[in-house]
Amino acid sequence: MLINNYTELKNALQNKVILITGAGGGIGLETVKILHYMGAYVIIAENNKERLKTIKKLFEKEIKELKIEIFDVDLSSLKNISKLVNGIIKKHGFIDVLINNAIIINIGNIEELNINIWEKSYSVNFRAPLYLTQKVLPLMKNRNSGIIIFVSSSGAAPYMGAYEVFKTAQVELANTLFAEIENTDISVFTIGPGLVKTETAESAINVIAEKMGVTTDDFYKMNEKHILGAEEAGIGFALSIIKAKDYSGQEISSIRVLNDFGITKNDKGKKEVDIKTIEIINNVIKTYNEQYDGWKKMNIFERQWVLRDFKKNVGISADECHVKLTQLIKIINDNKIFPNDYLSLFEKLKSYFERQFELLQGFEKNPEKLYEHSEYLRKIINELEIIIAEKIE
Repeated sequence: MLINNYTELKNALQNKVILITGAGGGIGLETVKILHYMGAYVIIAENNKERLKTIKKLFEKEIKELKIEIFDVDLSSLKNISKLVNGIIKKHGFIDVLINNAIIINIGNIEELNINIWEKSYSVNFRAPLYLTQKVLPLMKNRNSGIIIFVSSSGAAPYMGAYEVFKTAQVELANTLFAEIENTDISVFTIGPGLVKTETAESAINVIAEKMGVTTDDFYKMNEKHILGAEEAGIGFALSIIKAKDYSGQEISSIRVLNDFGITKNDKGKKEVDIKTIEIINNVIKTYNEQYDGWKKMNIFERQWVLRDFKKNVGISADECHVKLTQLIKIINDNKIFPNDYLSLFEKLKSYFERQFELLQGFEKNPEKLYEHSEYLRKIINELEIIIAEKIE
């Protein structure tokens, strides 16, 4: 395993009781392997019979040593969820970490999918994480300790409505919960794995690619910048627990976690940049951070609207953008180079601020404020245009 190269992380989660759903294969299974390496007591909730056989064989020794526990649980049943949690509490007394990872994916046009499919998806992709949270949260509050993780997705996507709608709802659930427990030592956040070639994902993508009129290979090529291996995504899931307090209230990604721990290096093309361009890039980042700090000071309802609008238009959360730009400052100032994959982010930021400029013209009625805010936005748009025109790619 890749994690074996980082011996300092071995037993970093010693004896933590962690419940992870849908961990019989793919990213979930890789996460279990990493959690076991890190010393956690892992409880797996899985419903796929073949996968249950596989993981029982894979972890036969660990099951006997009572370091890994496996339950056959249909998460569409509230009764079964209650039985699962009650059994864990009876045996262990508490749950340190809940990872809501289980999913079912149904692909098809909105009008084509039977309402029963939507209801089944709702029961597993949203109701189950909600009910599990309701079951474990009071215990965490009693101990003033715990971590709840929701696995998010990229958001609205064609032919994936019966999946993405409920995954997006998990993000809003996490945001709501964060606001309610902000003054406790309980952490809650969402983590997206990126595009990972698991068996489940590949089956869905085969259908999506056909509906989009492209080959599966073309689909992956279109999204190659966002592809991770299942093991890398699992490492991101597991390590996010260590930095849970830092991530609480945010929507993060496995890639961000890997970068935070220095486990993957970006080996994509880079180009040297001159002093003038470095100055412009630093100005852009400074302006973004001013905006970011201002958003954080808004009241909760206004803040949530702004942050949701930002993610919708830029493709990543404002928090993740802040982290990426902070990392870029260090890369540029230390090495005088610009990594290729930041160019698309700057293009998206330019489109976002152009949209803000257009909205401002119809919203601000005070001429002086209109001029002041318009100039502020023009400046960052112009600077972004200069950077993009440099074709640092």
